[in-house]
Amino acid sequence: MVAIYVIWPILSTIRLSFFNWDGMTEPTFVGLANYVELFNAQTFYTALKNNLIWLLLFLLAPPMGLAVALYLNQAVAGIRIVKSLFFAPFVLSGVVVGLIFSWFYDPTFGLLAIILGHGVPVLGDPRYATFGIVFAALWPQTAYCMILYLTGLTSLNAEQIEAARIEGANEWTVFFRIVLPLIRPALAALAILVFTFVWNNYFWALCLTQGDDAAPITVGVAALKGQWTTAWNLVSAGSILAALPSVAMFFAMQKHFVAGLTFGATKG
Repeated sequence: MVAIYVIWPILSTIRLSFFNWDGMTEPTFVGLANYVELFNAQTFYTALKNNLIWLLLFLLAPPMGLAVALYLNQAVAGIRIVKSLFFAPFVLSGVVVGLIFSWFYDPTFGLLAIILGHGVPVLGDPRYATFGIVFAALWPQTAYCMILYLTGLTSLNAEQIEAARIEGANEWTVFFRIVLPLIRPALAALAILVFTFVWNNYFWALCLTQGDDAAPITVGVAALKGQWTTAWNLVSAGSILAALPSVAMFFAMQKHFVAGLTFGATKG
């Protein structure tokens, strides 16, 4: 099953990326011409720039998720209700979150326009569209990071932390010398998951804006599929370029990824 549904399509896509094929005529071998055509297209570099902006700004998600997790990792009255509120963005449908932020950004009646005192077409202006989409996507992504961190924090040995405090260590020392090293597997797993999510992002740009100026690589590849004809050779080459960084990242940190996902599954 894996060979039929996973390995064969991947190998077929790689092979097709070196051919010229419109889906009907006989494929013609063209070597690296498809990749050269993509690299010469301005839209490719626009999409690549958007991906890099996403990747840079999404570095905020893990530290923000960790800060929220540290705040929620305490035994006080009503903390379960607070956890549910922070958890809500993750369980909400992406379409619902997109609709919420579409209203938030609306230049006529949106909350952002009320706060600023005037309307700003965030999703309609190429200068702000990418940042507006990232800000919307960061909300549920931060909640996801919080969940993974919180799972790891609850599995820490409380006796080690208490012993450090008895020895006179302050909260910052406990965090940097004990807590942070112990949750390192979760950090590695989140690094891979965030990178994969950002690089393969397709939904958010399509949900909030239809403009090419804010489209990532995945949306650019999908746009190569026409209504009547499709340049399958360019689609294949674009798919390889879009998937290659995520695959390389996974294989480079596979050991840490598996350890991070299983982190917190058992106490001790």
